[in-house]
Amino acid sequence: MKTAIIDLAYLASAVLFIFGLKRMQSPVTARTGNVLASLGMLVAVVATLFLHQILSWPMILAGVVLGGAIGAWLARSVEMTAMPELVAVFNGFGGLASAIVAGAEIARYAGGDPLLATATFDLVSGLTVALSILIGTVTFSGSIVANGKLSGWLTGNPVSFPGMRVVTSALVLASVAGIVFMMTEAPAFPETVAPTIYAALGLATAAVLLGVFLVIPIGGADMPVVVALLNSYSGLAAAATGFVLNNTALIVSGTLVGAAGLILTVIMCDAMNRSLANVMLGGFGGDGAPGGPDVPEGKTVQETSPDDTAILLSYAEKVVIVPGYGLAVAQAQHAIREVADLLEAQGIEVKYAIHPVAGRMPGHMNVLLAEANVSYEKLYEMDEINPEFSTTDVALVVGANDVVNPAARKAEGPLAGMPILNVDEAQTVVIIKRSLSPGYSGVPNDLFYQDNTKMLFSDAKEAASEIANEVKTLQEA
Repeated sequence: MKTAIIDLAYLASAVLFIFGLKRMQSPVTARTGNVLASLGMLVAVVATLFLHQILSWPMILAGVVLGGAIGAWLARSVEMTAMPELVAVFNGFGGLASAIVAGAEIARYAGGDPLLATATFDLVSGLTVALSILIGTVTFSGSIVANGKLSGWLTGNPVSFPGMRVVTSALVLASVAGIVFMMTEAPAFPETVAPTIYAALGLATAAVLLGVFLVIPIGGADMPVVVALLNSYSGLAAAATGFVLNNTALIVSGTLVGAAGLILTVIMCDAMNRSLANVMLGGFGGDGAPGGPDVPEGKTVQETSPDDTAILLSYAEKVVIVPGYGLAVAQAQHAIREVADLLEAQGIEVKYAIHPVAGRMPGHMNVLLAEANVSYEKLYEMDEINPEFSTTDVALVVGANDVVNPAARKAEGPLAGMPILNVDEAQTVVIIKRSLSPGYSGVPNDLFYQDNTKMLFSDAKEAASEIANEVKTLQEA
């Protein structure tokens, strides 16, 4: 009876996971999708801990309350701009948990746990435990490095040293050797418990270093792709742990996360017109340092002001706003929405153009604008909005750089072939930016010097607020 209840609980969890993932396809339903998936995991955890009599109800409730409190605090205290860093940490802890569970299973077998009295630590067990340790530990250390590059306590520039790839290759070989050793020693376990434990510790050490050496040579421009890939790794680690524990819910949820993370990684690579191998080995991008270069010889920059921008917008018929990471950093979403609302009150058509890699991760910009109560119906993906730029009076670019850089249309260079928003086809382009500095790619943006481009050098939030105030003044006049 107990087994049947657990199986039904796991089936219910799997259904909730699938429906939750389905609803995450659209920003409109993503919130309920998140709730469904979270509920599915809660059902699986309670069924495993209570029905297997691993923990008592008071301990389960204590864990739920403590974990819920930490989650609620993070949800309220972490800014939207820091979500990618938080996701990286979540990926890391998920991988670490998988590795710790795999290590605990070795201890249980070695200690002659009564629950394992009829079980044997065979070749398959050795393989699944080793994979859990490898993938989980690589995910943990790689995610910590990714968090450091995104949050700034590590440089966003690619880091390497002579012979680094040789060291990385050696670590891969050492990891493979550790897995093979644990598989071959498994039939003699626990009589050979010491060598197996040493092999597991050696494998974990190699995996920690491997995670660092795989991520640290990658530039800041590619960190969103790395976070998505590490999310996939965390799912695979969970699935491997599911095989270790013979837990259906972990296998299903881990596989779903692994597949979703891999699909997301591929989508992001396509959006940048780069292969995953190029991302992992290219050493592309950096900090996107402020300051900016001097104006190239023979080119000029047309500066504008909030007042002139307000006049330009007020006399337009169609305006397309292009938000970028600079908008997120400045927390300018509310001020930009106010500008859009004022223009729409005049009968001006306003749309938002969203590039797939706007912000630091897919969907980041959609959620940020939703926080400012911007309707999802006004958000248009790149393929939808690009044909409309030629009939747009003003394209207002707020903190975006690489995703609007015409250099992507050239045959060579780091951005070559990357799909971009065709803002340069608009009648007038206004770019709100602090300086002429390039984006994370490090490629100078020719859009800054075009005849139809006006640069408004300012903090995005301050500029948008001043524009909104001036539009109000014009409406009252």
